[in-house]
Amino acid sequence: MERKAVRRRVLPGIAMITALAAGVTGLAGCTDGNGMGITSDQKGGGSTAAPAQPGKYRSLPQPCKAADSKRLKAMLPAADSLTTQQREQLYAGTAEPSFDGDRHVGCRWNAQAPEGTLLLSVTFERVVSYDRAAASDDDKAHTVFVRRLTDAHLPFPGITGSPSPSTAPGTAPGASASPAQPSGSPAATPAPASAPPSASPSAPVSAPASPSTAPELGSRVLEGLGNEAYLDDKLSPAGASAAQSRTVRIVFRTSNVLVTIEYSVQPSGPAAIPSSAETQDKTRQLAQALAERFSE
Repeated sequence: MERKAVRRRVLPGIAMITALAAGVTGLAGCTDGNGMGITSDQKGGGSTAAPAQPGKYRSLPQPCKAADSKRLKAMLPAADSLTTQQREQLYAGTAEPSFDGDRHVGCRWNAQAPEGTLLLSVTFERVVSYDRAAASDDDKAHTVFVRRLTDAHLPFPGITGSPSPSTAPGTAPGASASPAQPSGSPAATPAPASAPPSASPSAPVSAPASPSTAPELGSRVLEGLGNEAYLDDKLSPAGASAAQSRTVRIVFRTSNVLVTIEYSVQPSGPAAIPSSAETQDKTRQLAQALAERFSE
C-alpha cells in the first residue's frame, strides 16, 4: 500500500515538471535575443525603402508669358514698319502644341529685321519618375540632363580637362602644337602665337578673327545657373551666297524641370557673322531670368 501511494505522488510531480518545461520553451520562442519578450520577424528582406517625395514642381508656367517684354525686345528688335498690332503679335509668341501642359510646353518667336532673321524658343519639361522607390523625380531629371549633355559632346562637370575642348576649336593654327607640349610646359604654348605679331606688322589686321578663339565663348558647362546647365554654340558652315547663322542653346535643370532656350541669329548679308559674345550674352540673361522665376 505504501508503494502505491508513493507512485501516485510521483506521477503528478512529473506531469507538472513537463508542463513547466513546455511553457518555458514557448516563452523562449516569443522573446528576442535579449529576453525582453519582444517578438521579432526573422524573415529576410521584409523591410522596403520608402519612396522618394515628388519633385518640387507639380506644374509648369506658360512659356509665352515667362519672359518679360523688355528682354524680348532686346533679343527680337521689331522693324520700324510694323504696326502696333503686329508688334503685339510678335512679342506674344506662338505656343507649341502639347498633349500635356503639366509635362511639356514651349513657345516660339520669329522677328524679321533689316539686319536679318531672329528666332527664339523656350521650352519647359517637367520630369516625373514612375518608380520613386528606385529614383526620385530630381534623379530622373538629372539623368535626362546628362543624356542631353552627352549628346552635345560636352564634358561632365568637375572634369579638370573641360577647358581644353572649348579652346581647341578657336585655336586651329596652334592645335597641332598643343598635343606635343602639354607634358612639357603649358605656359610654353602661347609663345608661338605671340611670335608672328612681332615678326610681321600685318598681324593686327587678322585680329578681328580672334574673338571666336576666346576660351569662354565656346560650348561649355555653365555654373551658377539652376542646379546644372550647359551652353551649346554652333555656327553654320560658310557658303558662297548663304549667310552664316549662329545658334546658341542653353539647357539648365532646376529640381525636376528642364528648361531649354534656343536663340538663332541669321544675318541677311553673306559677309556678316553673328557675334558669339553678344548672342550668348542675350541668351544667358534670359536663362538667368527664367531660373530666378522658377526659384520664386
